[in-house]
Formats: sequence, C-alpha cells, structure tokens
Amino acid sequence: MGEPHGPSGRFAPHAARELGGMFDQVSDRYDLLNQWMSLGRDRAWRRVLARAIPEDAHAVLDLCTGSGASLAGLRRPGRLVLGVDVSFAMLELAAAHQRPRGWAARLLCADGFRLPFRDSSLDAVTIAFGARNLRPLGDALAEIGRVLRAGGALAVLEATAPAGGPMARFHALYLRRVVPFLGRLSRDPSAYAYLSRSIFEFGAGPQFERELAHAGFVLLDRRVFLLGAARLWVARRGRAAGQIASVAPPAVQDARPGARAPRPLKTGEGEVAQEWRLWSRAQAGLSFILALALAYGSWLFAKSSDAMPLASWLRHVGWALGGLAAVAFAVRAALLILRGDEPPRGS
Repeated sequence: MGEPHGPSGRFAPHAARELGGMFDQVSDRYDLLNQWMSLGRDRAWRRVLARAIPEDAHAVLDLCTGSGASLAGLRRPGRLVLGVDVSFAMLELAAAHQRPRGWAARLLCADGFRLPFRDSSLDAVTIAFGARNLRPLGDALAEIGRVLRAGGALAVLEATAPAGGPMARFHALYLRRVVPFLGRLSRDPSAYAYLSRSIFEFGAGPQFERELAHAGFVLLDRRVFLLGAARLWVARRGRAAGQIASVAPPAVQDARPGARAPRPLKTGEGEVAQEWRLWSRAQAGLSFILALALAYGSWLFAKSSDAMPLASWLRHVGWALGGLAAVAFAVRAALLILRGDEPPRGS
C-alpha cells in the first residue's frame, strides 16, 4: 500500500489534499505539457466547451479550473465567471494569466465535493480535463447538481481511454508510454503516470453517462475529438423534486422569464472533420514514404541477395515480405487519400 499522500493515495475517494499537492508540483509546466500531449488541440476543444454554454447564462463555474485555460473563453458581457480548484499554485497561475487581459474571473480554492455556493445559484458548470480526478464521481455530480439551478447546463471535456477500433492499440500505447515519458519533464513524473492511469480508469464514456443519468442530468449532446482521445458531454440538470414537469426542451434553456434560447452547438462536427482530415493526410503521407522506402529496400535486397550467406528460399521470402509490405502501405495511403474527407461513423 502506498503512502497516504503519494501516488496511490491520489486514487482514494475525496483525495483533495493529495491531488492538490500533486498539481502544485507540476503547475509550472502543466499547460505546455498538456499542449504537447493533445497535439496542440486542447485550446480548440476548450473553445467548443465554452460555446456549449448558453449565451445568457449569468453565473458560470469552471470547476477544476487549474491554470484557468478555459476562463477567457467563458467571458461574456454581464456574466460572472468563477474558477474553483484544489491547487493553490494552479490558481496563482490562473490569476497571473488573467492580469494582462484587464479582466479576471473570481478564483476560489475549494474542494469540488464541498462547493462554497448556495443551492441552485449557478446557471452553468464546466469541467475541462478534471472530471476523472473527482472520486467518487457520483458524489461530485450530486454536488454540481446541488449548486446548479433546474435546467442549468453542465459541459464536461475529458481525455478518454481507447474505445476499440483500428486506432485503439496506438491510443493505448500513447497513454501508457508516451504520456509518462513526457511527464519526466515535470517536477513530479509520477503525476503523469497518474494521468495515464486515471484516463484508463475513467474509460471511454459509457460509465460517465450512466453516472450523469443517475445524478439527474439529461444528456443533450456528445462530441468525440481526435478519434477518441477526448470527448465532450453537454447535459442539462433535470427538474428538482416536486417541480412541475414540462415538455423537454431541445436544448439547454435559461429558466428566467424572457430569456432567449441559446444558440445551438455549431462547431463539434466541424472540429471532428477537420481533425480527421489532418490525421488522414498525415497518415497517408507517412504510408507513402514507408511504401517507397520498403520498395527501394526490397529492390536493393533482391539485387544483392546473391552475395548474402542466406539459403535461396530465405532470400525469396525476404524479398516477398518486403514487397508485400510496400504494397500494403501503398494501398493504405491510397485509401486514406480517397476517404480522407469522410470521418468514420461515431467520430
């Protein structure tokens, strides 16, 4: 069993002190490493997260705000934006990021399971890459439901585990090997080993959606980014006990009289399509280069195989394998080019 404040203790229920200490240690390079690990896409995903919140939401909480990377995108005229995190060092970084803008959200150091807000006092809550740190998640969602008004919006952006498909093996390898390796650049490499493990623990989303439903939230939309590396869920808090039921709205609505309907999400599918095109073109180029290299290597092998101390059948097998690999990569490149503008279903 690990130390109470060490890596093992970070997975304990309500481990605010352990997680706060961990993020204090990695705060200086946290944003940089996040950009590397998301291949530079985390900012675009946060913009989609911000646009999921109704324009007329007056009081918006960014829970697990960290360095405040999502705060500026939530800013609107007349809106109160709040940022809550358990890491004081992260909040100091968030405050420093806001100063040059001439505007600052209200930042509070608090536990996500004991939010310092009255019941039904917030119009919306966002969480970016922090939901997997809230254990047990059901308790955290219950607390969010307490501070959200009926009909209030919840938008959660989270890194997710592989969910099957052709890229699942590469995704898993990236999380298990590359993420901890990049974490060595931080003051606490164990924090990025925790990050990898916590993503696998969170899963690909089905369990989270069940937790949402159990906590009384109605799922309105979901988005998949970078072929499943991250996902966005948009939900609405259901009516409170005893409240008169009404026809379910097609989108998150503000309960105040005269409030306008929020604009619909416009960017999710475009973001996915753009990422798919970039990925498919990069993969097509790589496959084409590999096909050329294998073809050239096979030609050199066939040309000089007579001088090698190999049996005749081994020379033929080696040449055939190289040729087949070259053809396979050439076919893969062609398919990616032909279907590069068509994201796979479910993306």
